[in-house]
Amino acid sequence: MGTFQKDGDAPLTGAAAIQRFYSDASRIEGAAEDQLTYVANMTGVEAVAAFPDLHPGKYGPVGTAILADRIYPQFIGNDIGCGMSLFVLDLPRRKLRLDKAAGKLRVLEGAWDGDTSHRLKAADLPTELHASALGTIGGGNHFCELQTTGTVFDKGALTADLTSGTLLLFVHSGSRSLGMSVFSGVQHRFEGMDPGAAEGQTYLEAHDQAVRWASLNRQLIAQRAAQALGSDLQLVVDVPHNLVEARRGSVLHRKGAAKADLPLVPLAGSRDALSYLLKPIGGKAESLGTLAHGCGRKYDRRSMTGRVGATRSDRDSLCRTSFGGFVVCEDRQLLIEEAPAAYKDSAQVLKDLQAFALAEPVVSLKPLLTFKKAVNEDYDMARRDKRRRLSERRARR
Repeated sequence: MGTFQKDGDAPLTGAAAIQRFYSDASRIEGAAEDQLTYVANMTGVEAVAAFPDLHPGKYGPVGTAILADRIYPQFIGNDIGCGMSLFVLDLPRRKLRLDKAAGKLRVLEGAWDGDTSHRLKAADLPTELHASALGTIGGGNHFCELQTTGTVFDKGALTADLTSGTLLLFVHSGSRSLGMSVFSGVQHRFEGMDPGAAEGQTYLEAHDQAVRWASLNRQLIAQRAAQALGSDLQLVVDVPHNLVEARRGSVLHRKGAAKADLPLVPLAGSRDALSYLLKPIGGKAESLGTLAHGCGRKYDRRSMTGRVGATRSDRDSLCRTSFGGFVVCEDRQLLIEEAPAAYKDSAQVLKDLQAFALAEPVVSLKPLLTFKKAVNEDYDMARRDKRRRLSERRARR
């Protein structure tokens, strides 16, 4: 689970107020509550907002917004700018064959062979900035998902023409190796950094680059997927949930918590549950302009081993959904760690957000095809080893 406290930390001070936007129906681990309390007592922390997707993280609770007088880079971690983007496709649902689409989306596994320099420059980024990783999804809970609209709750709130049965691409990814590089230089700063000092300014400049890079990365992932499917696409929303922002003379940190000062915000379900597009209601200053970004983990990755996928048939079942959809994930361990059972109920998260008057649903989104990883690394390594041994035998003859 991890803890934020390290030797040499700044001393704890009087606790900041914690606003909890979740009900008893939400499953909140004791470890997450402990991390929440610890963070609220850290030096310079002024306010904390916690949402129904709250769960323990390595350096602090995920599903929180934290206002402080300094930058705590651990609150954001290495995946700076991670977020979710939703795109509408012009592909009719009746022309989609999921089995064929699953094969086509495997193109996302490889590196993008497009003009990275041009796209980076257009995003006001250095033309060689981690170019080799651009347009790739990454591991963990990141994905590219083909969805279809379900119930439209508020057509007037939509910025795109989404009717029942419209096809969309939902992309969850971040800054990949760039974010790791930025974080590696400051991860020892557990006492925080002054945003006005040279070190703080250097971090913020690199952080802002990573946020723009991550947004571009999601756009390129969606464009690669749409091209493979033979479709054009239109952006509906692009919302980061791992970032810092200046806020009335303080620093607002969002960790696994969506920036909500936007017309629409996505709420991700598991790959076997509905996602939602939400309309933030606003008006509650204590929510710190933030919403839940998804359903949140119910079980950590380690505890999922043995809980699901013990047999081949169990693992095969994890590649299909109750909606009749497909899951492309040939990394067996990742398939298990990211199983739907690992996540909370997205419908309950939505109920809590409604009950606390933070958001209302605009449209529900049903998963059809979730792409995570098309290469079984263990299998590929075994094949490479076998080829190497055969080559060595031939050389000895």
